[in-house]
Amino acid sequence: MIAGIIIGVVVVVLIMIFIGLYNSLVKRRNAVDNSWSQIDVQLKRRHDLIPNLVESVKDYMSYEQETLAKVTEARAAAVAAGAKGPAQAAQAENALTDTLRSLFAVMENYPDLKASQNVMALQEELTATENKISFARQFYNDSVLTYNNKIQTVPSNVIAGMFNFTKRDYFEAPDAEREAPKVDLR
Repeated sequence: MIAGIIIGVVVVVLIMIFIGLYNSLVKRRNAVDNSWSQIDVQLKRRHDLIPNLVESVKDYMSYEQETLAKVTEARAAAVAAGAKGPAQAAQAENALTDTLRSLFAVMENYPDLKASQNVMALQEELTATENKISFARQFYNDSVLTYNNKIQTVPSNVIAGMFNFTKRDYFEAPDAEREAPKVDLR
């Protein structure tokens, strides 16, 4: 009788531990999905702003059509890559960031363009959106780290393996952003 009660208590405790670990894994996976959604929202905002910026500067930059075409192509590639997951999206978004940098650099050569309130407002909106993307990317990567640690550590890795919880990819910056900028004061 007492042995049966002890076995019953042990079984109940093991079931409770199992349920707790499983629920913890589900919460972490949902946190990763939610943080990816936050990046996606900011990327959509960025994608929506770019055509407005290109349209606003097109008249001023008649000699820079190649730069504008590159921005438009990079935006289209980034929109298409969004459905392919974080790794492909990160690569496409980093290419878009590079083309936007070149556009902003070219814009510096046009005083009339810099004086346009519409263009300046769009540029400011894009800069604010870039900051929001950076914060969302950091939050996403933190969520991925927590989730990946959870599915790879004992004892939750056993349950993760049983229920096919898989490792998630980080939203990584390109190698060029990791290098320290070179400053030349000559």
